Amino acid sequence: MVKNLVFIILLALLTAGSGTYGQQQSGRVYEFLNLPPTARITAAGGQAFPVFDPDIGMAVVIPSLLSQVSDNHLSLNFVDYFDDINYGLVAFSHYFEELGHFSGSVQYIDYGRFVEADEFGQVTGQFSAGEYSFQLGWGRALNEQFSIGSNLKLIYSDFYDYNSFGLATDVSVLYQKHDHLLAVSLVARNIGRQLTYYHDGNREPLPFDLMLGVTKKLANAPFQFSMVANNLHHYDLTYDSPLRMPDHHDNGDDDRGFQDRLGDFSGNLMRHIVLGVEFTPLQSFSFRAGYNYRRRQEMKVDTRLSTVGFSWGFGMQISRFRLNYGRSNHHLAGAPNHISISTSLQELFHRPGNNQSDRTN
Repeated sequence: MVKNLVFIILLALLTAGSGTYGQQQSGRVYEFLNLPPTARITAAGGQAFPVFDPDIGMAVVIPSLLSQVSDNHLSLNFVDYFDDINYGLVAFSHYFEELGHFSGSVQYIDYGRFVEADEFGQVTGQFSAGEYSFQLGWGRALNEQFSIGSNLKLIYSDFYDYNSFGLATDVSVLYQKHDHLLAVSLVARNIGRQLTYYHDGNREPLPFDLMLGVTKKLANAPFQFSMVANNLHHYDLTYDSPLRMPDHHDNGDDDRGFQDRLGDFSGNLMRHIVLGVEFTPLQSFSFRAGYNYRRRQEMKVDTRLSTVGFSWGFGMQISRFRLNYGRSNHHLAGAPNHISISTSLQELFHRPGNNQSDRTN
């Protein structure tokens, strides 16, 4: 067990620094892989975090969570994104004795239809564009506290005459201290490369991400808090704005210069952090909220008071179905609506007299 755990951790750390081309935040391909796949993740700020309850949607991002997902669980997710763009996820889990828990999922984004015209403006037809990820996941509990998992992804991107295939993997480790109601996850996502390129000989990096998630539940109150630190492999997430004027007063010698540098450091640090909270007054109902500092700093309009960067949502149990809704404020232009429906097929098609129960570990 210890050897397996050490191997997974070393692989995650080594791949974080190799094969990632320095991992600049621009010029990457398959960025749709970083979109929040479920409404619960959307409501909590857009980043997946470790949970104590079986959630196949969360396990799609953190495969080590598969060890606690029920057998034959199905999740359907849809997002009405901006303009004519929409994306979604279909995920299914199954348990095999001696092998562990597996999941299969398809993630897609549809960019809509476009008018095709020649250089003279003559309309010649229409075309569509989209990207797809076909994912196989595996997870297994090593003991009561540690679990490991991995995803394998085959990616296809189609933009009219330009298309590309890619191959990627995720590696994750999960630590859960149930008596302390504490969960910690480490995930290295989208480790891989393009197999075929949009332009011959022009290989582009995948959206690699190294994430650390921490979740803490309160013992005597129906609250659960989460914090996710992403892009741990790439410290500086700021960008050079063309509207920003050079600061000639910051020479590093006066108090103003030091305070500016301290503000830049704290601001850059917070760009890595996403905060979330869940309030569960009833077993069948949860309310969620999140805050994404980086999204707010990059998308807010200084002259308008807004809730850009904040997100919220809820989840409820309706018969044998779990319905989740998430809404994330990206910009004043609008906020996408995210809907998720999940169920256990064994419970859905359960017949009286059938004593078969879900496997949860």
